[in-house]
Amino acid sequence: MARYNKIFAGPFTEATPQVQERICAAAVLPGTALIESGANFAQAGANSNLKIYIAQDNYLTLKGVDEAWAAGDRVIGMEMLDEQFFNVRVPTAVNVARGAALTTNAAGKFILAVTGNRIIAFAEEAYNNTSGSDQLVRARAAKGNLAVA
Repeated sequence: MARYNKIFAGPFTEATPQVQERICAAAVLPGTALIESGANFAQAGANSNLKIYIAQDNYLTLKGVDEAWAAGDRVIGMEMLDEQFFNVRVPTAVNVARGAALTTNAAGKFILAVTGNRIIAFAEEAYNNTSGSDQLVRARAAKGNLAVA
């Protein structure tokens, strides 16, 4: 019997997506924006200029995308690499067109960027959120648009 069960032994080039794990003091919903705060994660605020991570669903405990990580949990934050798609949380009454520039609100949810906002992502689909609740919208990280819309 062979000692290993694979022939290719590495190196592994890039995990998709790249993730970081940190404790987050507040409860966070998957699909919202996170920032580093010392050794921890914090919910990104409005128009944040820090490095943005997207809160992943808590698949480790079999929770869905609408179930928040509890305060004090070790949260998985996905790095926004430009060649990858992410489903980001958009509040109700936000109508997104394909290609729309997105930034964050005070709760770390993605909203339409206006002049003077940092563009964090671009929508990859159109969605008219009249559902009465937050919804996930497909987006891709913005490249070279770090300052204003």
